[in-house]
Amino acid sequence: MLWFKRPAMAQRVSRDKSRRMRRILIYRYDPERSAKPRIENFELDLNQCGPMVLDALIKIKAEADGGLTFRRSCREGVCGSCAMNIDGQNTLACTRPLASCGDLIRIYPLPHLQVIKDLVVDTTHFFAQYAAIKPWLSTQTPAPADRERLQSPDERGQLAGLSECILCACCSTSCPSYWWNGDRYLGPAVLLQVWRWIMDSRDETRGERLDAVEDSFRLYRCHTIMNCTQTCPKGLNPAKAIAGIKRMLMERQL
Repeated sequence: MLWFKRPAMAQRVSRDKSRRMRRILIYRYDPERSAKPRIENFELDLNQCGPMVLDALIKIKAEADGGLTFRRSCREGVCGSCAMNIDGQNTLACTRPLASCGDLIRIYPLPHLQVIKDLVVDTTHFFAQYAAIKPWLSTQTPAPADRERLQSPDERGQLAGLSECILCACCSTSCPSYWWNGDRYLGPAVLLQVWRWIMDSRDETRGERLDAVEDSFRLYRCHTIMNCTQTCPKGLNPAKAIAGIKRMLMERQL
């Protein structure tokens, strides 16, 4: 059972020990109705809800407020659609357990992106930056006629921790440098993908890829704050990838 914005009822149900209540504050913004965002308060019984924050949002939308807007798809931490800020950390709602949250749960959209509605942000620029780095295999020699381009297990191992990125934008939107310079700084998610293609043994355009990011803004706005690595819901290390790009650029000047 779910209640919406009724403090008196919240006080009554808190005395019922059979219920595991959580208070959830959700950022709401609908530009068609009001120019001002607001915070709305919901009470949720965890005994009547699935285990993840996404389950709570789905239940609130189904039973309390059908206008609540958020993205979601796979519910398995693969698509990255439900990326949002939960209790001050960018993460995926589908993999964040309610049990790991406190009695008060604060849910906001990803920071420093334009909010379209409620928890949905505009990722157009983010994916345009991703497309700009040419995230596909680029070669100069003809492809073998009778087989794929092969990699050894060790060569494929160089991509571990890189190809698993789901482009949820949690890392980039946690980076202060990306907040202030997002128009020119590529950000940790995109630079992780740059490193992924640089390290792919089948790719034959390493020099061109390095040239494309050797810039005081595109790459060197990274100041190794490490927010990106701390918040990645997949446990990846964008800061290490960025350091690898910087090191390779330095080595080729020696």
